[in-house]
Amino acid sequence: MSLALPAAPLVHLRVPTDEDAPVWHRIFADPEVMEFHGGRPAEMSVYEELTARQRRHDAEHGLCLWTLLDDAGQVLGFTGAQPWPQTSFGPVGEIELGWRLARAAWGRGYATAAARTTLERVRAAGVPEVVAMIRSGNERSLSVARRLGMRQAETYTIPVSGQEAYCFRLAL
Repeated sequence: MSLALPAAPLVHLRVPTDEDAPVWHRIFADPEVMEFHGGRPAEMSVYEELTARQRRHDAEHGLCLWTLLDDAGQVLGFTGAQPWPQTSFGPVGEIELGWRLARAAWGRGYATAAARTTLERVRAAGVPEVVAMIRSGNERSLSVARRLGMRQAETYTIPVSGQEAYCFRLAL
């Protein structure tokens, strides 16, 4: 007897709009969502700047952290690729895959489905390899990276927190 795998959920990715900033602010205000992203909610201005920066990334690179929507058009978070934002540690100069979803969207296949769509777009843009930086202990994100076929390649210490982060790589 074989078990049928559940179908991947339908996802849509679009360049973030000004209207996404308050939605991201609301859905990322959950302490569980922010556990591996600083531990506390960010100010609204952070999301206003982030959505604006992602529009610039899309215009300049054809890649960004796209707003992730389900098939009904509800914003679930973001998934995408952008240049690694740090200059003091990590995979400086490389394209990083990233995802952050509302708590209600966890465990339903959205992150993996959206990351696979992102990989298709990144491949089409001619990027030869991507990385994903994931804090140790973030089992959900580690599982997504492994489902994508990524391999753990390096370990970094995050300067501000002293915590470990793993750099996963995938050749395209």
